[in-house]
Amino acid sequence: MLRFLLVGFIFGAIAHGWSQKGFAFPKNQQKDKIPFELVNNLTLIPVEVNGKELTFLLDTGVKSTLIFSLTSEDSLEIKNAVPVKIRGLGEGGDISALKSIGNTLSVGDATDSNHTIFVVFDESLNFSTRMGVPINGILGYDFYKDFVVKTNYISKHIIFYRPDAYVHKACRRCQTFDLTFNKSKPYINLNVASENDFKEVTLLIDSGSSDAIWLFDERGYVTENPKNYYADYLGLGLSGNIFGKRSRINKIALKKYEIKNVNIAFPNLRSADSALFYKERDGSLGGDILKRFTVIMDYNAQKMYLKRNKNFKQPFYYNMSGLIIEHDGLVAVKSKQKVNNQSLNLDQSEQNNGAVSISVNPIYSFLLVPRFVVAEVRENSPAANAGVMKGDEIVRINGKLAHNYKLYELTSLFSSKEGKRIVLEINRALKNIVIKFELKKVL
Repeated sequence: MLRFLLVGFIFGAIAHGWSQKGFAFPKNQQKDKIPFELVNNLTLIPVEVNGKELTFLLDTGVKSTLIFSLTSEDSLEIKNAVPVKIRGLGEGGDISALKSIGNTLSVGDATDSNHTIFVVFDESLNFSTRMGVPINGILGYDFYKDFVVKTNYISKHIIFYRPDAYVHKACRRCQTFDLTFNKSKPYINLNVASENDFKEVTLLIDSGSSDAIWLFDERGYVTENPKNYYADYLGLGLSGNIFGKRSRINKIALKKYEIKNVNIAFPNLRSADSALFYKERDGSLGGDILKRFTVIMDYNAQKMYLKRNKNFKQPFYYNMSGLIIEHDGLVAVKSKQKVNNQSLNLDQSEQNNGAVSISVNPIYSFLLVPRFVVAEVRENSPAANAGVMKGDEIVRINGKLAHNYKLYELTSLFSSKEGKRIVLEINRALKNIVIKFELKKVL
């Protein structure tokens, strides 16, 4: 399955200090409820920035608010900006950004009129192309610190409460976890099955990762004989692409909740360099675990509450094709319209007993649709062995025009069933080629 990582960053420069009171409801309001879109296990919410509505990832794994992937159509006004350097996961280095203070952000009925934002204009940092839906930024600690936040992954709603108005109800089927914080990011201890026994690990709660579990130390989990892993592209971080290994472990235990046959990833140390600044951290707990629960995050009380939902026993899927597809702009396609009677050209002939000659001129229109291209091909994968190459444009998939798919639907297709036949029509160097392969299990 295609995975995305939107992960916390550190700052290479510090601008002028600025106090920030945070989000607040109108007087006497105690809570609000907003819908969210769940894409590849990630939670996307509408956020209004200085009067402009944008789409943000709600991410427990970041401290400060980040904006990126802006287009000329967004025309966003930012205030009091100074240049800084920022850095995050990935194999690139620091990137340039603007630190902007004094902005107004609104989430539902909650507003912060003095919000600090970091704005990145690097065109390579575009998570929207890999997601297939617009993502303009990330909102994390600055939101969670001001509310008790309940995420219902089944109804796809977030309810957020004023902390002094929230009372947690006792629940026999729920589990309560203590949170620890480092640099405003929440961590949890849980048990992960190692080679011989359970091992306690400290994980960042990272709703901005669509994977299940990340660990930085592969010892006791990865073996060469028998080989129980494969090398893969893990995602896109703030500082570039992230590569590593994928494997599976027997189970993890979140107190009484045991989850079996869990996907796990081990990022290359070079990609994870900035994450290792917190020496107690062993990895991350991501969206593919969190979506199996109703999750309540209470930063003020330093608690997390979990209640299993109907996703709990879902199997863990992964990409069996070896393809990473991205949205690469728009392309014009010709569409034939239906002809109505008013568009018919009628000619009556006296020499043919009044017979009518009908001349139909077809009417075409041109539509702008998403263009899908191959961004990555895993070595020795079914797609690679069949001849698919990075940069190929996908025209049709199993007989269906590619633009009729949502990008996350392709993710599901490539993770669906071992032995499923995939027929791709690709365009390479202005020539269409048909390539066939079958999905194959690696783990």
